[in-house]
Amino acid sequence: MNSQFTMLVRIILGITLVVFGSNKFLHFIPLPPPTGSAADFMDSLGATGYIFPFVGLLEVGIGIMLLLKKWVAFALILLAPISINIFLFHLFLAIPGMGVAVAVLFFNVILIYKHWKQYTPLFQ
Repeated sequence: MNSQFTMLVRIILGITLVVFGSNKFLHFIPLPPPTGSAADFMDSLGATGYIFPFVGLLEVGIGIMLLLKKWVAFALILLAPISINIFLFHLFLAIPGMGVAVAVLFFNVILIYKHWKQYTPLFQ
């Protein structure tokens, strides 16, 4: 389970989550503004006042857990709905960002598969 490939995937995913999660607070990566339905959706989420800070905090926390190799199985389960929503958002509303969305989802699935033994008690 501690193969170099798994370690690389875990570190890349952790760094990605810390960087993009932090960006929700600090806005240091200029992202192109969404258009059309994607803009309407993002405006609705932003109007709540809590979704983006909460998701950003979760992403940073999950990324730190992955980087420190602490509670990795728990972090991956927390990340699963976030990564699925990132993927679906880009699939249906904003195709240009699909590369990062696919990578996050794919890395999450790889790591869940690698830690599957820790999840088997949930299904017994």
